[in-house]
Amino acid sequence: MFHSENKGLVLGIMAGAAAAMSLFLIWYHKVRKPRASIHLPAFLDFDNGFHFVGLQNETHSESGTLMTLHGRQLQVLEKLNDLVISVEELKREIKFLKEAIPKLEKLVRDELQGKASAHRISPLHRATKKRKAETAPGIPDNTSSEAESEGGYITAHTDTEGESEEEKGSVISSGATVVRSEEETKLANLLQNVDRLHCGSVDDKKKSFRLLLEKKEQYGKHARFLWRLARAYGDMFEMTTDVEEKKKYVANGKISAGKAIQLDAMSAESHQWFAVMCGYMSEFESMQNKIKNGYLFKEHLDKAIELKPQDPFLYYLNGRWCYSVSQLSWIEKKVAAALFGTPPTSTVEEALQNFLKAEEMHPGYSKYNYVYLAKCYNRLGQKSNALKYCDSALSVLSVTNEDREAQKDLETLLLTLKP
Repeated sequence: MFHSENKGLVLGIMAGAAAAMSLFLIWYHKVRKPRASIHLPAFLDFDNGFHFVGLQNETHSESGTLMTLHGRQLQVLEKLNDLVISVEELKREIKFLKEAIPKLEKLVRDELQGKASAHRISPLHRATKKRKAETAPGIPDNTSSEAESEGGYITAHTDTEGESEEEKGSVISSGATVVRSEEETKLANLLQNVDRLHCGSVDDKKKSFRLLLEKKEQYGKHARFLWRLARAYGDMFEMTTDVEEKKKYVANGKISAGKAIQLDAMSAESHQWFAVMCGYMSEFESMQNKIKNGYLFKEHLDKAIELKPQDPFLYYLNGRWCYSVSQLSWIEKKVAAALFGTPPTSTVEEALQNFLKAEEMHPGYSKYNYVYLAKCYNRLGQKSNALKYCDSALSVLSVTNEDREAQKDLETLLLTLKP
């Protein structure tokens, strides 16, 4: 029995050794180099079933499977590695965008603010801005007054046409001064010279007119040049006695003022001189066209007052219009009603208020303003006030053509006031 137990023990040890050897072979094939050959001794051919040839076939089959699995694992790992790299790159890009967006917003905001500022101060866009007040009420400019009666509606020249803020060559925006270009400087000097000549003698006015005609092609697209050209046509209208020449001057003056309005609808002077040309035209027109020009005159004069309310000349013109309309005949009112539905309406009281406002803004404004104040008071039955302003008118020397016309009207009025 003891012998049997020893024999079973020996067989168990041998079986365990064979199993261990098999496991060793399997492990060796897992870790060996590819295509490495195995050379085993012949004594491993056991009768207990661990036949070497069968074991070798099984080992090679398992090794191929393991190599295939290993290859697939490597492919999966490579793809996972690529995915990880892509995710990391995406994270970096997202981080960069998060940091860049606030800076981009600031850059865009600064760029837009810079363009808006350039737009506000650009000389190319200044024509579309509303003018600010050029002078304080009651402070006269340096130019002189000269006006003519036109068809019972208006007079011509103003003494408050100083160089507007736009024409001084620079615009202040956020503390920055935009320096005029060379061309703008030349134009500003030209206009300054023209304004000076306009305030001078008859020869000076003619010289101003010729100078403007010479520069028309060069500066004919500037509103402030064109309204001065219209004013110069008005000067020539007054200085000539030939009817055909008068018609030619006033027609060209109206065209120039109209172009100035098209270029700068916010130019008070452009509207003013367009109104003046309409008044001049009424001197030669039929009743129908005279009334039509009267409407145009009032429309553009109101716009000029809106844009430049501190100019006493505009209130003087408005007083002239109100007084003339208040004196329209019955037939003129009927023609106006037939053409426009309703005739223009105004009263002597309204005319008086405009003349008083011009005098308040600029005491001693003009000889003709005194004459019309006297006319209004006379119409209202206030003889003492009428005589008062007649005396004021007499104290003004007759220097201009307007003054001489005013003197004639004054003498006629005095005949009706004094017994």
